[in-house]
Amino acid sequence: MIGGRVLDASTIARFASGSSVYAAALVWTAVEENIVLAVPSTAVAEACCDLPDQAQQVLDVLLHLPVTVVDDLDGSRARAVGGLGGPAPDAHALLCARDRGWPLVTADAPRYRGTDLAGVEVEQLP
Repeated sequence: MIGGRVLDASTIARFASGSSVYAAALVWTAVEENIVLAVPSTAVAEACCDLPDQAQQVLDVLLHLPVTVVDDLDGSRARAVGGLGGPAPDAHALLCARDRGWPLVTADAPRYRGTDLAGVEVEQLP
């Protein structure tokens, strides 16, 4: 079975902005070790909102890495995300992690309190 990690909006933003050494180490280790990084499209959209131009360029690097897979939000996926409730980027990240059986990496674990985390391991960025 292929292993990987799901990156939520907070992790994507911290990687792109360079504000987390751990997020950078996670991404570059994934490249070196061929570990898949799933990024929900809604999380990418949320992360883009406040990133300056330079960080947008770093985000483009992440999105084009050979280990990065973007989980797109098509019609059926949108219904599944909506069925989880809560903010779409959070629900989309949880659904990706649950479907793949991979840990969800976040810089903001409290944002997932009160959601159904059944079967989802949450890794808090230090």
